[in-house]
Amino acid sequence: VLYLNKAEARDKICRAIQYGSKFLSNGQPGTAQNVDKSTSLARKVFRLFKFVNDLHGLISPVPQGTPLPLALLGKVPKMHCCQLSCFSIKLSGLAEQVSIRYAICYARSHLQNKERTELIGRISLFCWMGSSICTTLVELGELRRLSKSMKKLEKNLKDSDKHKNEEYCAKLQKSNERTLALVKAGLDIVVAVGLLQLAPKKVTPRVTGALGFATSFISCYQVFDSMLADKVVLCVAVASITTQVQGKLKWEACFAHQA
Repeated sequence: VLYLNKAEARDKICRAIQYGSKFLSNGQPGTAQNVDKSTSLARKVFRLFKFVNDLHGLISPVPQGTPLPLALLGKVPKMHCCQLSCFSIKLSGLAEQVSIRYAICYARSHLQNKERTELIGRISLFCWMGSSICTTLVELGELRRLSKSMKKLEKNLKDSDKHKNEEYCAKLQKSNERTLALVKAGLDIVVAVGLLQLAPKKVTPRVTGALGFATSFISCYQVFDSMLADKVVLCVAVASITTQVQGKLKWEACFAHQA
């Protein structure tokens, strides 16, 4: 229930349904294609204020020690990659976040020019593909940095079991998370190529649907994993506060008894 209460989780589940329907329809008219289109429109409700999270990620500080090129590339996906070059630079940062995402929905409901609607949609997809490429480069760079630090740590832990070392286990978990994110970003690039029909003979609607369903499943897992991590942190904080309060009450009771 807590998982389904998150708009992002519902969005990823709808995304899985959307691409699953695309896989079944294989681009042919029918019930599956209708489900694909209707689910795509329904997802816009869940993404209505997603730009706020993107904006928060854009202005939040990068981890200490991150190289400048990786830090800059990491910010690009939050800006949806090429928005500054696709739309007017004079627009505010918030307007840039909103413009591409909702231009398609606006165009479908207000614009009669089909060519303009399709152009806006392609611009959005190209921005998403650019964002996925940047994410891929960031994850590759971060994995390389993690690999070097883990090898250095392994040398220092030659005489002990590295899997019992907290620092090594934390880096190993981080490496696994970044590897999963790298796989997802790489598959997203292929999905974008399929949606843009840049290689229609190789990346067919069925291939696009299958890879899109796989990335949606990964996204669902990532949302669930982040919820578990937040819950663990919260439980640890509550336990720490409870211990401190109990200790303080014991001292007060002890002083009161002595008095």
